[in-house]
Amino acid sequence: MLALLLCALLALHADALDVRVPESPVVALFGTDTVLNCSFAGVSAFNLSDLSVFWQLSDTKRAVHSFWQSRDQLSDQEERFANRTGLFPDQLPSGNASLLLKSVRVADEGSYSCFVRVQTHSSGAMLMQVAAPFSKPLVTWGPESALKPGDVVALSCVAYGGYPEAEVLWQDGAGRNLTDNVTVSQVANEEGLFSVKSILTVILEPNSTYSCRLSNPLLGEEGHASITITEEEAKELEEAKELEEARSAATPLKS
Repeated sequence: MLALLLCALLALHADALDVRVPESPVVALFGTDTVLNCSFAGVSAFNLSDLSVFWQLSDTKRAVHSFWQSRDQLSDQEERFANRTGLFPDQLPSGNASLLLKSVRVADEGSYSCFVRVQTHSSGAMLMQVAAPFSKPLVTWGPESALKPGDVVALSCVAYGGYPEAEVLWQDGAGRNLTDNVTVSQVANEEGLFSVKSILTVILEPNSTYSCRLSNPLLGEEGHASITITEEEAKELEEAKELEEARSAATPLKS
C-alpha cells in the first residue's frame, strides 16, 4: 500500500508544472523590441490544443496576450498592446512561453505575469523596467558685458530624451564634486522621456574648468561635458565692462 502511494506521489511530482521567469528586473530599451522570458517544464508530452498561455499585467490583471485552442486569442487584449505582442508558436511544444513586445514604451514599464496551463497550471511574475539613453550633455554659459572676474556666473548643463531621470554631478578642474549652488530640473515629454537641465552658480575666475557628468541609473552610461573659462575670456569681460562704463560716462544726459 505504501509503495502504491509513493508511486502515486512520484507520478504527481513528475507532472507538476514548473513555470520560470527571470528573478531580476528586465531592462528594455525604449523604442526597441524586447522578449520577456517565460518557460515551463514538468509535464509529459501534450498536444498544442491542451496548452493555454496568458500574459497579463500583474497589478490590473489586464490581458497583454492570450493563447489557447492552438491559436492567439486577443479579443480581451489591452488596447495599447494591439499589434505589439506575440509568442513563439513553434517553440511552445518545447516549453517556451516567452512574450515578444514590440516598440517598447515608457508606459509599458511594470510587472508582468506569465500563466501556463497544461493539465495543471502555474504562473510567475517578473518586473520590466524601461530605459532610454540621454543625449550627450552640453555645458554653456552666457557671458554678459557686465561680468568681470569675481562676479557670479551661472553654468548650464542640458541633455534630452532619456529615461528614467538622470543623475547629475558637477566637478571642478581638480575633480572635486560640487554640490552647493546646484539646481536640477527634469521634465517629461508626451512619450515620458525626460529633458534635464542643471545650473551651477560659481564665482567667475580665470582658467577655471567645470564639468557636468550625467548618468542613467539603469544603463550605467555616463555622458560628460566641460567648459573652461580662460584668462583671456576673463580679461575680455573686464575690458568690455570698462568700455561700457566709459561709453556711459561719455554719453551726455538728455535734458
